[in-house]
Amino acid sequence: QVQLVASGGGLVQPGGSLTLACTGSTSDVGHGPMGWYRQTPGNRRELVAGITTPGSTNYADSVKGRFTISRDSAKNTVFLQMNSLEPEDTGVYYCNSDPRAFFDTNYPGLKWGQGTQVTVSS
Repeated sequence: QVQLVASGGGLVQPGGSLTLACTGSTSDVGHGPMGWYRQTPGNRRELVAGITTPGSTNYADSVKGRFTISRDSAKNTVFLQMNSLEPEDTGVYYCNSDPRAFFDTNYPGLKWGQGTQVTVSS
């Protein structure tokens, strides 16, 4: 089972930036499909950004043009650069290498690691 650790969250003012990092114990993070997900209280996790093999990306409409997903394959790390942050971006951010999560974040059997809290507030 791939062990994933999300980090880089924090408190930032509206309009600010943060970069999240997801590191893994296997090369899945550096080479396979990966997604960043966000969960807010009372809501299910939603896909924010995804990257697949051979490196195509997709984004939720709400973050297009502001967020960028990228990876450092040599370090088995995937990043989420978040710019022009808005209060609506507040939530716990998770990463996941299971492609089933792209289609349904409640898919039976999905495993989720510890997320990182992002709070956008003045």
